[in-house]
Amino acid sequence: MIARILIIEDEALVAMELRFILEDLGHQVVGVAATARAARDLVRENDVDLALVDIHLSDGPTGIALGRELGQDMGVSVLFMTANPGMVREGVAGAIGALSKPTDEQAVETAVDYALRRRHGQSVEYAPPGLQLFG
Repeated sequence: MIARILIIEDEALVAMELRFILEDLGHQVVGVAATARAARDLVRENDVDLALVDIHLSDGPTGIALGRELGQDMGVSVLFMTANPGMVREGVAGAIGALSKPTDEQAVETAVDYALRRRHGQSVEYAPPGLQLFG
């Protein structure tokens, strides 16, 4: 299942590693955004299936509100990728869940696959390890 994915991450090395992983899996990375504003612009300019969203961006801890907006108002499936999963422990409306950083290629692959299956209404028996589900 190929998807158009937006990486919202302000650490360049983390974003680059994610890009390589996603492209190796056959996905199209539509862009990398380090701020909430840049992310909104990329979503308006591109069809985005899934956004991988860090909580702390260059413009502060704006990722939570951005994830809610992308998921509820813009029709994008959202997975948070954060070193601070406690900040979203209660869940975020419009988002699927959170993957704790640091992570590895296998965890990213299974979490993305899970999110895309949910997006397309396919049955998923269980969430992959390491993915904290919301709602």
